[in-house]
Amino acid sequence: MKILCIGEALIDMICVDKGKSLSEGNNFLKKPGGAPTNVAAAIAALGGTVELAAKVGNDPFGKQLIHVMQEFGVSTKWMLQDDLHFTTFAFVSLMEDGERDFVFNRGADGELTREEVDAIDLEDVSIIHFGSATGFLPGPLQAAYQGLLQKALQKNIFISFDPNYRHLLFRNNLQTFIDQSWNFLTACHFFKVSDEEAMLITGAATVADAANILLEKTTAVFTITLGKEGTLLGHNGTTVTIPSIPIKPVDTTGAGDAFVGAVLYQLSDKTLSDIQLLSPEQWNRTIINANKAGARTCEYLGAMEAFKHLNSQIFD
Repeated sequence: MKILCIGEALIDMICVDKGKSLSEGNNFLKKPGGAPTNVAAAIAALGGTVELAAKVGNDPFGKQLIHVMQEFGVSTKWMLQDDLHFTTFAFVSLMEDGERDFVFNRGADGELTREEVDAIDLEDVSIIHFGSATGFLPGPLQAAYQGLLQKALQKNIFISFDPNYRHLLFRNNLQTFIDQSWNFLTACHFFKVSDEEAMLITGAATVADAANILLEKTTAVFTITLGKEGTLLGHNGTTVTIPSIPIKPVDTTGAGDAFVGAVLYQLSDKTLSDIQLLSPEQWNRTIINANKAGARTCEYLGAMEAFKHLNSQIFD
């Protein structure tokens, strides 16, 4: 069955002056990106069947994004081109430890409408992944997000969610991000959050407290990524921490998206009922494999370049 990802497709302008901030850097490398776009590419690289719903500009950068997705094998039927808005850009600076600093120059990604998304045929879709923080900003994409969530619930489709919090997008209205995140957290079947996101959304002071709140208030299987400390898995009222894969990171861009893509790829041959019956041991193995995909991604510069080195043979 098919996986549908929805959200932004954009161009990352990566500063190649290692360790320089955006204000200090002078040299930039153009790379395709966007969290749900990355997830779709990772799924396709692993061998999954996936479609991306996103809007790009009718410009060279939008055409590049569509072409790259087609090269990975992602269906681009619902990658729509906008004549009035330029393709969205994200300027990214990579620090010595592989972490990122970035600024959005938003364009076409926010213009995907509810009517356009309503036209997507969901009959052969088994999983829908919502993975775009920009989907929580005011505008057409926000309405499209909410509309697709309701359709997924009505059709009993497996729902995956990654909030992808970005401080620069919500520093003046943090509560709207938290409120909209809870709307998805309580509706979905699987979600991935970082340790920062878990504490931010729950208001907890520690990751352990955040995990307990998420166990209490949601019914989903969830993961909290802990960096080098591993991944906390919440399932059926209990938590377990699964060790990370030791690496020397080159670039963490797309690692979380590869992780999510690997989880969804491993679930894509199962029905919703089958997934709900998975044992703790089966979920542990799924997350171990997803950690491997995330670690592999950190070893290359740029998510799309890293995904070329992803395949299901890295799994146990």
